[in-house]
Amino acid sequence: MQPATEIKKNPKILAEINRRRTFAIISHPDAGKTTLTEKFLLFGGAIQTAGAVKSNKIKKHATSDFMEIERQRGISVSTSVLSFEYHDTLINLLDTPGHKDFAEDTYRTLTAVDSVVLVIDSVKGVEEQTRRLMEVCRMRDTPVIVFVNKLDRDGKNPFDLLDEIESELNIGLHPLSWPIGMGKEFKGVYNLFDKELLLFKPNQKVTAEDVPLKDLNDPVLEKNIGEKYADQLREDVDLFEGVYGDFDRGRYQDGKLAPIFFGSAINNFGVKELLETFIRIAPVPQKRKVTTGIVEPTDKKFSGFVFKIHANLDPRHRDRIAFLRVCSGEFERNKYFHHVRLNKDVRFSNPYTFLASQKDVIENAWPGDVVGLYDSGNFKIGDTLTEGEDFYFTGIPTFSPEIFKEVVNKDPMKTKQLEKGLVQLTDEGVAQLFTQFGGNKKIIGCVGELQFEVIQYRLKNEYSASVELVALPYYKACWITSRDPKKLDEFIKFKPSNIAEDKDGHLVYMAQSEWFLNTERTNNPEIEFHFFNEVNK
Repeated sequence: MQPATEIKKNPKILAEINRRRTFAIISHPDAGKTTLTEKFLLFGGAIQTAGAVKSNKIKKHATSDFMEIERQRGISVSTSVLSFEYHDTLINLLDTPGHKDFAEDTYRTLTAVDSVVLVIDSVKGVEEQTRRLMEVCRMRDTPVIVFVNKLDRDGKNPFDLLDEIESELNIGLHPLSWPIGMGKEFKGVYNLFDKELLLFKPNQKVTAEDVPLKDLNDPVLEKNIGEKYADQLREDVDLFEGVYGDFDRGRYQDGKLAPIFFGSAINNFGVKELLETFIRIAPVPQKRKVTTGIVEPTDKKFSGFVFKIHANLDPRHRDRIAFLRVCSGEFERNKYFHHVRLNKDVRFSNPYTFLASQKDVIENAWPGDVVGLYDSGNFKIGDTLTEGEDFYFTGIPTFSPEIFKEVVNKDPMKTKQLEKGLVQLTDEGVAQLFTQFGGNKKIIGCVGELQFEVIQYRLKNEYSASVELVALPYYKACWITSRDPKKLDEFIKFKPSNIAEDKDGHLVYMAQSEWFLNTERTNNPEIEFHFFNEVNK
């Protein structure tokens, strides 16, 4: 790692870092996350037509939903990486799955970003998945911007929403825009950050009309929204300016304060203001914890980690892509880097950046960038690449699954294809693969039922392997360790039907119920039962 005094010698690295913003969009399903993503891409010129646009002749799916099953089900089940430029800022946007069954993919993705935009439905308010996602953000003090969506519908009172978000998500808020009316009476928003009035026109698919104001007493206000709404806006602004005061960018970047915006993504309203404020206040690529200390983005030597693996991004070519977050230095095409876990040097002739399923070969990348690396099976989630140093990036979680099914091969002639498919798909992190201790029974563990449907579909369509998934009566899988090897051996000996190994050979206890788990923990105090396993811990 590079001493701070050497930073001045690398103005190129510093310039590249300062113009990058890497963030994820997160939300409960159906809050409008993917729609907001597409509007960002429209403003960045990355796409010409939003995926939500439908006509008699054309039906385009969301740009970020490129897997066939995503198109069929109308949901995002895999994190998409989208890179584009806006106002000389390079934005790396990670569009995450909203469905709770794929939350673990989202949790790992949050380790690869520097900030998030949290989308909340103005009608439904804070929902279950919103709470879970915010808990993960709070664990790392990740800076959060809140976007309250669907203001064109009759939703909750804005002040009630502020109270609900603050109490439910345990974070302070600071409005940077404020709605004028709602639903059929929605007139627009007042941009508090730039002191501008944005007028809403129903079915407007391009952008809002900005009305400059000298101040809120400007008669232009009444002319555009009427006396009733003008008086209400002045009253509202006076109230929360007295409560919230000036916006504290430092507290936001420390993860203690969340600026909040209001708009309607489907109508492309309030999105441009959100994006432009985001690139002004959001943090540049940040430092990262490693097993030997801290890596600064300004360090001269390259380092990065794999946070996601996706097999068959393009089903026609059966490729396997590892998504690498660059954390320091410069990544260069065709340069040899050190694969820490395998202790060997590797190079990449065709590293990619992404616009969903489209890939562009790049010559180099800088801290904050996400690079796609063609992988022949060398990578696992959490792997680290460096310029020769031996350390790992920490804090990449694997959670205990809660639903378990045995994999039954329906076509013995396709055994090799099935084994390959199971390894590659579970390498992606959508599920966990266990092998019964002392046997060959393959067990898949997931957080939700939908994951099994995705795995079964992909095994058949990408690997030509048909399987039946038979439910197993397990409550939880816990990793087990002990400082006393003899005690661990004794436990395994007396509980062979409940012991399995994960893909990396770590021992796992499969508990039939919460009672059984608590009983074993009480009866075996020398053995530790872990509900999550941190990669590279």
